[in-house]
Parts: sequence; structure tokens; C-alpha cells
Amino acid sequence: MNVVLWIAAVLLALAFLFAGALKLTQPKSALAERGMGWTESFSPGAIKVIGALEVLAAVGLVLPALFGVVPVLVPLAATGLVLLMVGAAITHGRRGETPMIAVNVVLLLLAAFVAWGRFGPYAFSS
Repeated sequence: MNVVLWIAAVLLALAFLFAGALKLTQPKSALAERGMGWTESFSPGAIKVIGALEVLAAVGLVLPALFGVVPVLVPLAATGLVLLMVGAAITHGRRGETPMIAVNVVLLLLAAFVAWGRFGPYAFSS
């Protein structure tokens, strides 16, 4: 199960590192052109904050456990992603972007799985 949790954490980290970096490096208009219509509902600053949170969560999913420094950050980062995906699903729901909600739910469930495993039976020992 430890290997499965690592795989889930790395997959989540890669997805959110890419998504967050995109939000941090691209202007709002470019993101909208890439199919991120939800950006119309947010200010450029808010989009950058979301991107920064995604990048920080991606780093928090892997590096603390990899280096053995404050590994409790792994399930905390996963919990943060659960909350972020709840907000994303609500935003997509309000905008009528139903297919995107499925993506949010999959990412939410993966993050919840990592949080459950790392807070619970497969926590990193200090």
C-alpha cells in the first residue's frame, strides 16, 4: 500500500505542479484561450494565488517524505488539495462546466486517499 500511496502522491504532484506553473506563468487571457473558462470569474491575482497553492501542494506531497523532513506535511498538502478541488468543483458547477467536475472529483478522491493513508495506517514514522 505504501507504493500505491507514493504513486498517487507523485501523480498528484505532477498534475498540480504543471497546472500551478501554468497559472503562475501565463496571463489570464492565455489561460482562457487554453480552455480554462473559469478564469473569467477570477481576478489575475486570484488565479496566481491558486497557481501558487497548487505548486506548494505539489511540493508538499513529495519532498517532505522524500527527505524525511516534517513528513506530516504530505497529508496536510493532500488535505489542502481536497479543499481546493471542492472549491474548483463548486466553481465549475456554478458555471455549468459539468465535465470538469468529474476531473475535480477524481483529483479530490486521489488526494483524499493520500491524506487518509498518510494520516492513518500508512503514516511516515518519525
